Amino acid sequence: MKIQERTGAGAGRSAAPAGPAVGDRLPTPPRERKPALAALAVLLILVGALGATMLVLQVGERIEVIKITKEIPAGQKVTDANTTSVMVAEDPGIHYVEYNRLDALKKLKAVSTIPAGVVAVGEMFGEEAKVPSGKALVGLSLKEGQYPAGLENGDAVAAYRVGGTSRSDSDADSGSSGSTGGGNTLIVDEARVNSVPAEQSGDIVSSTNKAVTLLVDNADAAALTQAASNGEVALVLVPGN
Repeated sequence: MKIQERTGAGAGRSAAPAGPAVGDRLPTPPRERKPALAALAVLLILVGALGATMLVLQVGERIEVIKITKEIPAGQKVTDANTTSVMVAEDPGIHYVEYNRLDALKKLKAVSTIPAGVVAVGEMFGEEAKVPSGKALVGLSLKEGQYPAGLENGDAVAAYRVGGTSRSDSDADSGSSGSTGGGNTLIVDEARVNSVPAEQSGDIVSSTNKAVTLLVDNADAAALTQAASNGEVALVLVPGN
């Protein structure tokens, strides 16, 4: 009897095992630590920060250098009037001339024509100028009226033969040569003023001739030199200045 009652009492129970209680989690395996990867990540962050810092420092390293404000013909020197200072980023590959060396640079000459607006570098200057291939330097001694007022280095000019006179009878009898014919004749259609003394303020009329050096083509040098030796050259400004 007792056995049957126990059996009947358990007949309504499920035979499936009881599951875990609601809210319980299955245990998770512990994560594997990788200290090497963590150290590498930190190292990369430090390298990136260091690189950014170096770039900022390089941009901030600026120096004061000489800038050319007016064209300097070959053979001429820098002055306070044709230079100024400008700040640039320092670059060991470029031989900038620092502004504190301006006085030393005044002792050297431009080896070739230096245009306005460029920053001066050491290769632009030397003891003597270099005459470009196919060119020649011709010196003139001009009186007032034979050159335009305000003539400056680098100006573009044309050279004319002026004041020529016919040979006198005595010259013809003696067989001496001289200027043949008058009038104005173009000698050089365009030349560059390589050197001219600066005009002094307050001087209305110069007491001496003005020494002007022109850079001309080799083909024009002989005719210009001959006319200059006779004092028969006049200069006029032409477009190109």
